[in-house]
Amino acid sequence: MNIETEYIIKIIAAFTAGGVLGMEREYRSKPAGFRTMILICVGSCLFSILSKTFAENSDRIASNIVTGIGFIGAGVVFKEGTTVRGITSAATIWIAAAMGMCIGFGHYVLSAIVLILVLGTLIILSRLEETLDNLHQTKMYNIQFKAYEYSMDLLEEEIKKMGINFLRTKLAKANDEVIVEYKITSNQSKREALNQFLINNKYVTSFEI
Repeated sequence: MNIETEYIIKIIAAFTAGGVLGMEREYRSKPAGFRTMILICVGSCLFSILSKTFAENSDRIASNIVTGIGFIGAGVVFKEGTTVRGITSAATIWIAAAMGMCIGFGHYVLSAIVLILVLGTLIILSRLEETLDNLHQTKMYNIQFKAYEYSMDLLEEEIKKMGINFLRTKLAKANDEVIVEYKITSNQSKREALNQFLINNKYVTSFEI
């Protein structure tokens, strides 16, 4: 096979692998979507081809690809309250780069196997993860109420009646507002019942999950 033809096949294979991975991310409206995954996979493939073909020490370029991808992955991770989001997207970026490098070095079968496993993890195992979260999940609740209208004891008594496990992690007061934070562990139905109770409770001025 002509060397240039082999390079083109590698780039097309990387484009396809990145596109398949990107479609799953795009479908879930994740920050790193269709175009991003294609560019990462193709770019990693191209760098791998160049390192294998022209560089005296191909390991140096390959290691720099991993370092560069780390910066891109960090850009999609952000903290929202007590929740950290984007870790799965960052890991997908990392694996997309690895697949591109794999194709660039000519390991097509290995890359295809990894692509299948990754898609299985993102599509099938994500549903299992959702099911497990519905059965048992820990959330942080930040609840505020007027100090002269309501009390922490009454609030915790109601939470106990719902059969919810909780741990008070923070207590503060600002003017006449009491701010209390709980670590709540329960299933989805109990969390929904708690949310409804907090929404309907006239003494609770605000709450945040």
